[in-house]
Amino acid sequence: MSADAIYALIPIMGIGVGMLGVWTSHQQKMAKIQAQTTAEKAAQYAANNTELEARLRVLERIVTDKGYDVATQIEALRDARKVDALLETRNKEPSL
Repeated sequence: MSADAIYALIPIMGIGVGMLGVWTSHQQKMAKIQAQTTAEKAAQYAANNTELEARLRVLERIVTDKGYDVATQIEALRDARKVDALLETRNKEPSL
């Protein structure tokens, strides 16, 4: 390498190091912003998770307090609807 080439590379290297410093600083700021955003999202998920757990506890309490009676009540309602539907169709038929 000639001396002229070395003299030309010195300013280019100086500019390159300066640009690397700016880029590194920018990357650090972006990492901090992303860390803050991630922490906020984690807090929101934790709050939402806590709310869902509380709702699940209420549902579990409802189901366990009445036991299997809930399923029996649902089936009774279905049977009652079938009986009501049959009675209505019989009442609509003309009498002989």
